[in-house]
Amino acid sequence: MVASESVLAELAPTGTLRAAVNGSNAALVRIDERTGVPSGPSVDMANALAEELGCALSVIKYRSAAAILESANLNEWDIALIAADPSRTDRFAFSPPYAFVIATYLVPAISDARFVADVDVPGRRIATARGAAYTKEIERQAKHATIVYAETPLAAIEKLKAGECDAAAGLRQSLEPAAHNDPAFRTLPDAFSEIPQTVAVLKEKAVSAAFIRSFVENVLRKSAIR
Repeated sequence: MVASESVLAELAPTGTLRAAVNGSNAALVRIDERTGVPSGPSVDMANALAEELGCALSVIKYRSAAAILESANLNEWDIALIAADPSRTDRFAFSPPYAFVIATYLVPAISDARFVADVDVPGRRIATARGAAYTKEIERQAKHATIVYAETPLAAIEKLKAGECDAAAGLRQSLEPAAHNDPAFRTLPDAFSEIPQTVAVLKEKAVSAAFIRSFVENVLRKSAIR
């Protein structure tokens, strides 16, 4: 693929591709504790796209998906590595999914909840990060439990530890360390959502959206052949 001048003008107007990543998504972004350098599937995809465009890459870390969404009109980034969600299609154009992540619940070890279905019962409180794609799914699915909003996935876990809720929602890769480090908690074995992760641009960047769609499809096709 060769990027046209119009694609480069939309995607990297400064000469550097600025990629927004969710630093709290442990499945896709890992931050080196010593250097602060990010790595993981989201960073790999951004690197590959920058290489395809022939430009430098700047990875911009945000504390949550909600923070990325809130910054969409501030011209801080050119692409965002975020989950596709129907409620976001009025603002963003999404590539095909390059990965899926699993969302489940962290509960107290003494809880009678054994599976995801056991969490959605009257009187039970679910803490979840405001604006996260999996929170949107909980809002669609939950019929009986009460949703308690937190600012970040970590804050949702802290609410559970403080006894302010009965379950904390999150990505399995983020919840399992909490359970491993504290035997008073455990993760449920199943999932309430498998969340598609994509490369997104603002809706008005139609030329760039088409280019990114073809690029990701090509990456996935090459991966399938290997």
